[in-house]
Amino acid sequence: MTEREKMNQGLWYDANFDPELLAHREAAEVLCHRFNQADPRAAAEKAAILHELLPHMSENVVLLAPFYTDYGYNCRIGSGTFLNHNAYLMDGAPITIGRNCFIGPNCGMYTAAHPLLFEQRNRGLEKASPITLGDNVWLGASVTLLPGVSIGAGSVIGAGSVVTKTIPAGVLAAGNPCRVLRALTEADRIPESGAPLPGRG
Repeated sequence: MTEREKMNQGLWYDANFDPELLAHREAAEVLCHRFNQADPRAAAEKAAILHELLPHMSENVVLLAPFYTDYGYNCRIGSGTFLNHNAYLMDGAPITIGRNCFIGPNCGMYTAAHPLLFEQRNRGLEKASPITLGDNVWLGASVTLLPGVSIGAGSVIGAGSVVTKTIPAGVLAAGNPCRVLRALTEADRIPESGAPLPGRG
């Protein structure tokens, strides 16, 4: 079994020294560099680079530079999603981002874990677990998602949170470690234009 096959099956694998994986990460790094250095006005050039780097990215995704990913081919990004500056998708395992998600600046999604004992860690061993965001999720600035977590559809994660466990749908959650604060309800709705503000009947 190759190291990539082990990686794809969620087994311990050699992430640091395997030639195939090193080549894949180098190719992704080159594409990230090209995207990050491209003229912001060169929309067609930037789109072509992103579609090569992220073959499973849907249409109508807005992704701001700088952007970083380890492989790119393990990322799935739904239509209408927005990723602000300095996102890092460490996609040793699949990272799935639903439709119409808002990803704040400096967010990191980290699928990789390493051995706690340094002798094994120094051998380059790594294990990757998938990360999933449902549709319409909002991650505030500098949110960190750790291996294996999922965020349910429509949930909001407060800025600076470190998500260590799965968060259900339709809630506001924040903190380090991130915890559910409350459900999102109709009381959170902003009045439509022309409608009276709460308490001003």
